[in-house]
Amino acid sequence: MKYFHIFKPIVLFCLVTILLNGCGDDGSDAKKSSPEVSENETGSISMENYTDSVFQVIKAHRTSYAKFIINRLVNEEKVIKASEHWKDEKGALLLPAQMFRETATILQDSGSDISFSLLSLVPINKQNAPKTDVEKKGLEYVNANPDKSFYEEEKLGPKTYFTAVYPDNAVSMACVSCHNNHKDSPKKDFKMDENMGGVVIRIPKEV
Repeated sequence: MKYFHIFKPIVLFCLVTILLNGCGDDGSDAKKSSPEVSENETGSISMENYTDSVFQVIKAHRTSYAKFIINRLVNEEKVIKASEHWKDEKGALLLPAQMFRETATILQDSGSDISFSLLSLVPINKQNAPKTDVEKKGLEYVNANPDKSFYEEEKLGPKTYFTAVYPDNAVSMACVSCHNNHKDSPKKDFKMDENMGGVVIRIPKEV
């Protein structure tokens, strides 16, 4: 992929992620970290700026779904419900984290080489735990620094990837209560504004 053609993948990403959402504050004002890769540039845009741009699209659609769908229809007007068993319950909406995962799957199925996920060191669903050393390192970093983002390169198989992790902080009591009261949650004392995990964005580097 030619990264200097930045607008084509971003437009594609916008179209695919139109319904994307999650619970937390994703550190839109997050400060940059990992200076060891801060000078890595491809074409006219740095890898950090590239993933930051992708992240801003994610954040915009997450916020839209949370504010205009979940909060308005489920919490305020109470005309519909959201459920983790949405596939089996007629008329139920996906929970925010489930919408995030479904949209990430659609993006991957489209053939895009951009991938993103919502991971946590204390996930309700174990499939959302970190699977690589860089993912774990990034989640630990944003957990300790919830106002900053993390960047690092990692090699997976024959390819080298640029991986960015952005903090996912609790800004909704609905999400705090859901995690604290869920029977499978390993952490039941989340508080408002506390870090709950991270948005992981991974992009392959050019060879």
